Amino acid sequence: MASQSPDPNVKRLRALDICDLSDALDALGLPASVTGLVGTSAMRPIAGRAVTVKLIAGNAPGGASRHLCTAAVEAADADSVIVIEQRSGLDAAAWGGILSRAAKYRGIAGTIVDGPTRDIEEANTVGYTVYARNTTARTARGRIHEAECQTPIKFGDIVVSPGDYIAIDRSGCVVIPAARIADVLGRAEDIFARSEKMAAAVAQGAPVSQVMGGNYETMLK
Repeated sequence: MASQSPDPNVKRLRALDICDLSDALDALGLPASVTGLVGTSAMRPIAGRAVTVKLIAGNAPGGASRHLCTAAVEAADADSVIVIEQRSGLDAAAWGGILSRAAKYRGIAGTIVDGPTRDIEEANTVGYTVYARNTTARTARGRIHEAECQTPIKFGDIVVSPGDYIAIDRSGCVVIPAARIADVLGRAEDIFARSEKMAAAVAQGAPVSQVMGGNYETMLK
């Protein structure tokens, strides 16, 4: 995943597979993952701490004082993932090309949108990673506006608070409450170690039925 991080928890998070993290959340009785998101540009795994934005339908009362998501970009750093709620039902982009350029310049890990994004080619050109529900060419102007920044948002079926840990790859997205990060990382690292032993056994010629039957079903216990 992304490179150096001053937050040791982010560094550990970036070393883990999304499925191991999802399994760890399962084992701890926490929501396991958000599904249905797709990589739209510079697709790679990303992870960091959430900087949140909530977008809603309509024009901002009294006119917008700032363009949507700009405050989030300016609040984020290399340990951050910008997480956007755009559940208005309108076909309007929550993220675009100039935002991708600004976020790339700041070294932000990436952006995740529960809704549409646009300027896919531009984000690809600068190498900025975005995951979203879908894509559109339609502008936010006159359709949606930013209601809140750095407040709890709804993302899939999960509430994401600023500073929560978030990671995503092509398998799915996990959200880890900041208060539970040590528990989740410890369990995920244990699951990863067990998976590595199973992979080694298969590589050494052990029957996969034996490896899976003896270890997989009890891995989360």
